Amino acid sequence: MKRVLWTLALVLLVLAGAVGALLLRELRGAGDGAGDGPSVAQAADAAPIAASAASAPAPVAATVAAPVGAAAADLRARGAYLARVGNCMGCHTARGGAPYAGGRPIETPFGTLYGPNLTPDAQTGLGRWTAQDFWRALHYGRARDGRLLYPAFPYPDYTHVTRADADAIYAYLQSLPPVAQPNRAHALRFPYDTQLALAAWRVLFFTPGRGDGAAADPARGAQWNRGAYLVNGLAHCGACHTPRNALGASQASRALGGGLIPGQNWYAPALDAASETGVAHWPLDDVVALLRTGVTRAASAPPVASTAAQASVSGPMAEVVFHSTQYLSDADAHAIAAYLQALPERAAPPAPPAPPIAAPPRRLMQRGAEIYHDHCAQCHGTQGQGERGAFPALAGNRAVLLAEPTNLVRMILQGGYAPATAGNPRPYGMPPYHQLLGDEDVAAVATFVRNAWGNHAAALDTIDVYHVRERR
Repeated sequence: MKRVLWTLALVLLVLAGAVGALLLRELRGAGDGAGDGPSVAQAADAAPIAASAASAPAPVAATVAAPVGAAAADLRARGAYLARVGNCMGCHTARGGAPYAGGRPIETPFGTLYGPNLTPDAQTGLGRWTAQDFWRALHYGRARDGRLLYPAFPYPDYTHVTRADADAIYAYLQSLPPVAQPNRAHALRFPYDTQLALAAWRVLFFTPGRGDGAAADPARGAQWNRGAYLVNGLAHCGACHTPRNALGASQASRALGGGLIPGQNWYAPALDAASETGVAHWPLDDVVALLRTGVTRAASAPPVASTAAQASVSGPMAEVVFHSTQYLSDADAHAIAAYLQALPERAAPPAPPAPPIAAPPRRLMQRGAEIYHDHCAQCHGTQGQGERGAFPALAGNRAVLLAEPTNLVRMILQGGYAPATAGNPRPYGMPPYHQLLGDEDVAAVATFVRNAWGNHAAALDTIDVYHVRERR
């Protein structure tokens, strides 16, 4: 018996030592790429590099000539495009604030973080950062001074970005007008506000990518691989569309499988399920149109309309289209669309047979029908058919029938608009009803549209609406 106890004690001691070594490695930054190859943009801004030399570890000596003249302008232009693809402005620009000057709150289940200043201000921004520092942040999730960065900055996705693309983004950011705006301190609960907790999280959930631009699947064509690189890297689609565990880490086994967006209480539907937002059976041009305009051709006026079901984006995705995907090049938009169409459709996990969905109470449906007639039918039609080029149909609408009803309730409460884009500059919108309709009314009308005109989905009650209204 004593031998067994001593053996267990020894095993636990070894495990504790191994965990301690891993945590120390993370905190010290061992293997974080400090000696990675030189940047083509590293010498482009000698002043920021010189300014940082006195207070930071010396960067790797540049051995590649810095771009000058037209080449430097091309690098910055490419960086501006890539920053759009990555939607950097979305987190690093406060409402009404200077572009990229930071300050926007990012709510998480662990507290609130604030996007930092990315302008080249020497005191409050990236003015003292080198291209090597910037690469280390994107690829390894580590700041210039060695601090571990919070993964709300999606370096688990950006770690797949190539060094050349990182250098281009850096060159663009360094060309912005400097804005002296101090960064706000994060407001996280203990222990999530500690570097030790971050180190433990990284040991469990983060492995740096190759970042070399190698094809994800050499057997597939260049277009698919470009789409994979953008979706899984710079565009970080999985940051919203992949479910997360209790510690906020993406569940790799369910990549792009849909989940609630932490802190925002919107549901990002699965991109690999036909019942949610899978596009495997759509015409390719409709997927491209949705990315670049926020609406499909079926939601547009003739003669460009297609025969596919109309669709439009709303909520956080409308912001993504507005700030990012409407600016995709034609080649990149088609690459992302081709990759999304090629996603294998996720099979439902085996589960015991679920009881059939009960028909909603007649009284609830009658009340919902009355509310719909008074407030909704004028735009969405008496049969839920919508109006092409203006208002989406509700009959057969996948967003209406989602098992997770959060998005439908939020649209009723808060309303919303499709994004204004070059291809759809004056989108139609929906007014908010949160002050006009109580929780019982919202539950009734939501239940009605989920069960009228051939629709069939679970009824909602006031508790469902209350949770969404209170963001719980």
